[in-house]
Amino acid sequence: MLDLASLAIFLQVAESGSITRAAQQLGRAQSNVTTRIQQLEESLGVPLFVREARRMVLTPEGLRLQRYAGQLLSLAEEAEQNLRADKPSGRLRLGSMESTAAVRLPQPLAQFHRSHPDVQLVLSTAPSRQLVEQLLDHELDAALVAWPAPDLGEPLPLTLEPLYEEPLRLLLPAGSTEHDAPATLAAFTDGCTYRRIGEDWMQRTRGAPPAQVLQLHSYYAILASVAAGSAVAVAPQAVLDLQRDPLPITTLPLAPCTTMFITRNGYRTPAVQQLLSVLQSHRAPDARQQPF
Repeated sequence: MLDLASLAIFLQVAESGSITRAAQQLGRAQSNVTTRIQQLEESLGVPLFVREARRMVLTPEGLRLQRYAGQLLSLAEEAEQNLRADKPSGRLRLGSMESTAAVRLPQPLAQFHRSHPDVQLVLSTAPSRQLVEQLLDHELDAALVAWPAPDLGEPLPLTLEPLYEEPLRLLLPAGSTEHDAPATLAAFTDGCTYRRIGEDWMQRTRGAPPAQVLQLHSYYAILASVAAGSAVAVAPQAVLDLQRDPLPITTLPLAPCTTMFITRNGYRTPAVQQLLSVLQSHRAPDARQQPF
């Protein structure tokens, strides 16, 4: 029988790559962490780590256990939270697109923290497809994604709640038109819904995919690339509204995109339900419940 405490120690060693660092992060003696890892390996009958250049590296068996361990600990935490339904508590792992985190979340998350101080909310950002994958792998409890996320098979075991209708804009260098714009697209990594919309626009308008994709990590860099005349891009209007000074770019309207609050089917902890309620109270009035 797998011990949850040992699995938590195993995951910490896997994440940190070091027995010493894992012991410090867990507040345990180094010898205790070493013993728990050895006991776990003995009970499973396989090596979970090899030492390479003073770093603990997962074996193929360790990599397989890592996924199961995350799911088991997530389910145990979900069960504990559901049994304490009178008061939301524990950890809540929320994933979000970069634009949504910057524009939509500061006020509702501040309100949620004031109302539920016993919930430890952990926020991370990634493109929509990666967020869906992390949710299905039990690495997240809920996520905010632009729907549909690209390159995912259907049907997915997800519950969808539409929150925001994001007006989208095609960004062109100042003075450019759809027909003489750069053939380069500035965007986030593959898996971003807005990147896919930009690629589809280029294919439809120019008859070819982007000649190059500048893969960037922030909207500041994306906007700067467009202003410099190097690329075109797709961004929510809300991101442009954050800019204090007018940007030397041309914008054209695109069809809006729905931002969804997603959870795994059947996942209903008090913390997630309360977070959704707070987000709904802050959503734009044009975001309506739709059948999916």
